[in-house]
Amino acid sequence: MQYSNPFELLIAVILSAQCTDKQVNKTTEVLFEKYKTPQDFAVLSQYQLADEIKGCGLYRNKSLNIIKTCKILSERYGGRVPGKFIDLQSLPGVGRKTANVVLNLAFGQPTFPVDTHVYRVARRLGLSFGNTPRMVEKSITDLIPMAERGAWHHRLIHFGRTVCTARNPKCADCVVSQYCLKFKKHELTLDKEN
Repeated sequence: MQYSNPFELLIAVILSAQCTDKQVNKTTEVLFEKYKTPQDFAVLSQYQLADEIKGCGLYRNKSLNIIKTCKILSERYGGRVPGKFIDLQSLPGVGRKTANVVLNLAFGQPTFPVDTHVYRVARRLGLSFGNTPRMVEKSITDLIPMAERGAWHHRLIHFGRTVCTARNPKCADCVVSQYCLKFKKHELTLDKEN
């Protein structure tokens, strides 16, 4: 995602729910030219903002959450994005993953955000057997040193988008397939068939 400050990052990550980074970047390129501060967003109507972010999907809820969040940022935090997990997660439209992304990228904190790609890859590779993003986060943070968490988050996302995809994983091209639980199950099934 493209952003130039913690506020733009926060808005972009809220918009990214069930949306591609490419579409978020296309939307925010126009959006951030018009609206630069939480105060700019806070005075918009839900319908105005919804019309601006339609391409990102779930735009009615996202517009409402962004406006509410911007009002809180303006009134409670002096127009700044807070650098504490509990404060971020209290904002409308900001869940655990979003808070962790903002803390990691904007504030350099050693968080480990778990999105759908990280969740899938971590479980397939046996890095975690957790059945919730929170459990996967805990497993991974126990394995990876603090200083490397951000880098590993991005590596697992990239791997999940390019090789270990949800529907058609490229197991034959995968350099870690020998560790993959999904691949091992597939091999066992093929052995039984032969």
